[in-house]
Amino acid sequence: MGGNREPRGLIVGNYCHDVLIKDEVVLAETLGGAVSFISAVLDGLDITSDYVSKVGSDFAYSVNLNHTPIVSPSGKTAVFHAYFTSDPSEIRREDRVLKRVQSCNPISPSDLPDEANFNFGMAVGIAGEISPETLEKMLDICDVVLVDIQALIRDFEIDGTVKLMNLNETGFSHLLPRIGFLKASAEEAPYVDIEEARKSCCVVVTSGKDGCTVYCKDIELQISPFTTVQVDPTGAGDSFLGGLVAGLVHGLAVPDAALLGNFFGSLTVGQIGIPKFDSTLMQKVKDEVQRRKMQCDEHDDESRFKKPSDHEQFIASLCTAKLLTTDEVLDPDPSYANHQMLFLKNSVSVYEEPIKAMDP
Repeated sequence: MGGNREPRGLIVGNYCHDVLIKDEVVLAETLGGAVSFISAVLDGLDITSDYVSKVGSDFAYSVNLNHTPIVSPSGKTAVFHAYFTSDPSEIRREDRVLKRVQSCNPISPSDLPDEANFNFGMAVGIAGEISPETLEKMLDICDVVLVDIQALIRDFEIDGTVKLMNLNETGFSHLLPRIGFLKASAEEAPYVDIEEARKSCCVVVTSGKDGCTVYCKDIELQISPFTTVQVDPTGAGDSFLGGLVAGLVHGLAVPDAALLGNFFGSLTVGQIGIPKFDSTLMQKVKDEVQRRKMQCDEHDDESRFKKPSDHEQFIASLCTAKLLTTDEVLDPDPSYANHQMLFLKNSVSVYEEPIKAMDP
């Protein structure tokens, strides 16, 4: 995905209204949808993209003028309620229970541009708004398409609770060989035949506090996480995708790009709603990415999946940038940075999860 021309992306998925509810009390009402989180990363890293999203006339938020959604006058904006609990006796794999309480009109192929001049595309639906036909057109007009599996396998109970279905039971499975990257969370991964999918595309499975794993053909790579205190897990996977694609379009090797994804995911869970990234931090990240881009040669199909010799240095650089530009760490111990580096090297998690999930 790297190259000399200015990268241009096509991001497809609806905005929504998110309501965060903990112990039956509304904590926050925020702008939601994968495109909201992805645009925060891509805009911060100066990556130009076109956004195709739909909302209803009840859409309650303002967005970047370059990301203005299509308004359906007769439709409604999608609304999701995310339920959390602080009860320590509630033990579940999921960190929240998610319900769609209002849906929006789908995105049709005719809503997409006709020109085939995007060097990457991202299919990031949240509520079933992307059809097989829409994804197929994306594959036609983009050089490489990254897909969040939730856009393909989400289904909904009568009460709106999100449930998942196997990819091979959807209308998307025949398109898998044309997809460049497929991202799934650890909870979504069982609904994909990873061994089969990795034969034709790169599969990335995110595991929150444990980082992520990259699968491609006979290659399997574990990518280090970053320590953080989780406040709200909403959008972590979306920010991960934003970081991943940012690294790829700037010519980074896949392990470095995935590390950048982990980095932005860790920053996102430390905030409620759409994250605000410190401008100094973003500049440090851009400088580091540019430095790595200048130092590395063009990757071939084999070398792009190998960890560069200075991969650990990239971890250290991102850690240092985070520690110097965020208020997350208040520990006065000057050796904290060394402890953080050691954590990353050994992949031992000190991730905190104060929010547990509620049974529906």
